[in-house]
Amino acid sequence: MISLDVYTLEVLPGTRNHKGYFVQDTAYRLIAIDQAGWALICMDEMSCHYVDPDNLREMVAPVDD
Repeated sequence: MISLDVYTLEVLPGTRNHKGYFVQDTAYRLIAIDQAGWALICMDEMSCHYVDPDNLREMVAPVDD
């Protein structure tokens, strides 16, 4: 299942991937959510992780004063 929509997300602090390694706290692009329930997120073409979707949150754009 691949979505054509682009979602920019960030992970909650302390998020681990499906292998148990910590995931860097930065912006990611949501690629898909597989049938097992893991969210595939990518920082770039070479750095992708499967994480629990409950550990994702939508990035909030900064407010201009």
